[in-house]
Amino acid sequence: MTHLQVGKSVYKNLEERINLLPMGAPPSETLYKILQVLFSEKEASLVAQLPIRPFTVKAASRIWKIDEVSSHKILDQLASRAILFDIDNKGTQQYMLPPPMAGFFEFALMRVRQDIDQKLLSQLFHQYLNVEEDFVKDLFFSTETRQGRVFVQESVLSQGNVSHILDFERASNVIETSSHISVSTCYCRHKKYHLGEACDKPMEVCFSFGNTAATLIKHDYSRKIEASEALEILHMSYENNLVQCGENVRKDVSFMCNCCGCCCEALVAARKFGMLHPVETTNFIPNINKNSCVGCGKCAKECPIGAIEMLWEENSNGSKKHTPQINKEVCLGCGICARVCPKNSILLESRVKKIVTPVNSAHRVVLQAIEKGTLQNLIFDSQAYASHRAMAAILNVILKLPPLKQALASKQMKSIYLEKLFSKGL
Repeated sequence: MTHLQVGKSVYKNLEERINLLPMGAPPSETLYKILQVLFSEKEASLVAQLPIRPFTVKAASRIWKIDEVSSHKILDQLASRAILFDIDNKGTQQYMLPPPMAGFFEFALMRVRQDIDQKLLSQLFHQYLNVEEDFVKDLFFSTETRQGRVFVQESVLSQGNVSHILDFERASNVIETSSHISVSTCYCRHKKYHLGEACDKPMEVCFSFGNTAATLIKHDYSRKIEASEALEILHMSYENNLVQCGENVRKDVSFMCNCCGCCCEALVAARKFGMLHPVETTNFIPNINKNSCVGCGKCAKECPIGAIEMLWEENSNGSKKHTPQINKEVCLGCGICARVCPKNSILLESRVKKIVTPVNSAHRVVLQAIEKGTLQNLIFDSQAYASHRAMAAILNVILKLPPLKQALASKQMKSIYLEKLFSKGL
């Protein structure tokens, strides 16, 4: 077998390992080129063997069949390049391979670095995400449960809506309650910069929280900030008409980006694929007061996904008026249109159908695995089979799901044991 064939085989194994996650990366020649930039052949071979769930140095040493000192050195090297997370779990150091997005794809461009060719990587990302599109479609549309969600711009809520918005729906609450906060360069705009297509929106606006922030701060991939500075950045983002997109969970949100409609992968997908909603909407929808609206068109100009169109509408006296029409099937409910309206003619109202948000990351990942038919990968991870605690954590989430989701999980597993657990949980 030639060296090229050996290398391709190694990266194929890594691709297959990445695709054990609910949010994976469809294979292509471009993906293998991306992986070659980020991983040496040896690293690809080693990472391809790692468990899905968090693991210790001791576990990696056993899997790799090398001593713990050498294993620790390799893991720390990978963590220093933001390929692996290294997490302090109640005094025990654990490692985990994050998904490509939100994960090690973004981390590669979250700061300026000299150890990799970021211009080449940007070109490869553009090809893989924006030209080939299989990855974007898989990332945003392969499961009913979305990876990310939009936060409403709190300053435009009416007094009535303020009383109805829940804490987890507030970007400010996520900031104020997080144990660690960091800010970094926007991956999307950094990529566009290397392509010569960057917009003029602020670059250092992407937040990480909790354990994700802690590991990125440790390895200088993001800058540690206090809640007060994070709130200042949030309000600056409001002023720049950026949309807040964060992890689609109620508790322990790990990331929140301040996104523009021209560079952000999620919003570009929303503009392109419309009502499919690549990110979950807010619980709000704009409504226009046509009596006070002067038809200036600013709302349509600033809508980040093109959900507003200016049309001529005939008045009762026969005259015509330029009026905004909102496509509510497409609208994300961010509230930018209401914020920029000079006449305050746009108010946010509660959606008729409430959006259901997963409790935490474990809940979201299990739901996505069930919907994608990959639940068995989480439960029967060949390298983590000895972890009864991990198994119990997954089953605990499943037992709290609605009966239909439990039935889907049982069907995927084809397990009498799981069926009995489900029946006891109902």
